[in-house]
Amino acid sequence: MRAVVQRVGRASVEVDGAVVGAIDEPGLLVLLGVATTDTADEAGRLAEKIFRLRMLDDERSCADTGAPVLVVSQFTLYGDVRKGRRPSWSAAAPRAVSEPLYEEFMERLRGLGARVEQGVFGGHMEVSLVNSGPFTLIVDTADLPG
Repeated sequence: MRAVVQRVGRASVEVDGAVVGAIDEPGLLVLLGVATTDTADEAGRLAEKIFRLRMLDDERSCADTGAPVLVVSQFTLYGDVRKGRRPSWSAAAPRAVSEPLYEEFMERLRGLGARVEQGVFGGHMEVSLVNSGPFTLIVDTADLPG
């Protein structure tokens, strides 16, 4: 799994003009991509890592502050642009694999005590955010200890 994690002052997701998920206070926006080889264990490890990352003001984490997390599915994080001009999506998991792992990631966050908002899986979303810092990290389970 791969996540782009941004510290935000606020963020929201709209689908068809309606807000479907929003945080109106400092927290994290997580753009989450799922690879074909990902597992529920990886969803748990990634959730734990992000929940405890000291990205918020004064080097605190969501675990420390109770700050909210807005999670948005983002299969394009596994786009491969090494050849040609059209990205390849072969590393991105199909919906039958990725949607349950996206849900598992959020359940693991909730199980840790996180306040979680979310977008619409597979939906055409408009994401708005106020990046704070800016402070953005890329977290990949391939780089986390097993």
